[in-house]
Amino acid sequence: MARLTRRRVAGWCRVAVLALVLGLTTFVVPDSAVKPTEVSLVRIRHGAGLDANREMIWILAVGSDARPGQDMNRTRGDALQLVGINTRTHAATAIGIPRDSWVAIPGYGNERVNAALFFGGPQLLGRTVGNLVGIQPDYVMVTRFPFFEDMVDSIGGIEVRNPRYFSDYNLKPGGFTAGRIHLDGYGAMAFSRVRKTLPAGDFDRSANQQRTLRGIHAKIRARAAEPGFMERGVMSVLEHTSTNASPGELFELAQAVAQVEPGKITSCVVSGRIGAVGAASVVFPSVATARRYGDDARQDATISRC
Repeated sequence: MARLTRRRVAGWCRVAVLALVLGLTTFVVPDSAVKPTEVSLVRIRHGAGLDANREMIWILAVGSDARPGQDMNRTRGDALQLVGINTRTHAATAIGIPRDSWVAIPGYGNERVNAALFFGGPQLLGRTVGNLVGIQPDYVMVTRFPFFEDMVDSIGGIEVRNPRYFSDYNLKPGGFTAGRIHLDGYGAMAFSRVRKTLPAGDFDRSANQQRTLRGIHAKIRARAAEPGFMERGVMSVLEHTSTNASPGELFELAQAVAQVEPGKITSCVVSGRIGAVGAASVVFPSVATARRYGDDARQDATISRC
């Protein structure tokens, strides 16, 4: 009993330290002159923060294709995953949106979905993806790929299950072997971005992005008990983050992500067909499928079938 009590006390102490670190964001985040902004977390729907009674939190995670010197919030998004977390059951789901999906962008007509970030920033991209799936995200998180690579390296790399061998002349000439593989930061980035040599193109790329997210979550869970690991990670992210969310919201989000159980994670990629608009290769997504995924996941963050 005494040992169990000490464990509980130690656990609460670590939570308190994490809360303190998050509370410092009001001082850390604005210091962009010293630490360049590499992550942008934009609150979309809740003016006063998360409703304590809400079970579902929806975050649209975006990998920005921004080049050095470009505003990552006004370039095309290269990776799009709508992530739902149930704070009661600790389940989570990821709905992958193929980057080249040809959709209606409010105020701009039909275009590739990732162009919404260029046209109107995270708010318009969130609205566009929300219209497709039928779920408006609470937050949109945009990340630069170089920072993503550094983050993966900082946690010691990740493990993923790769269903097939594939390579890419520019990103990974040696290719990725089939089976369980270890990825460092660059490898995780390349694994998530290769498209042209995959059998299903943009659909397979989106599925690989979900495998990468699973690998990151599993590694963080595995190392969470190490003294200082979570605190160092949070400080590293916050030093490079721009956000309109309050410290309390950030704590709630971090808590929700940390409590997701690996066995309760589901993922699907919105299906469709590959076609062309003029000379451009695009994906015509199945709106019915996207809405079904949204309906499945809205209540408990699970998808019954892909």
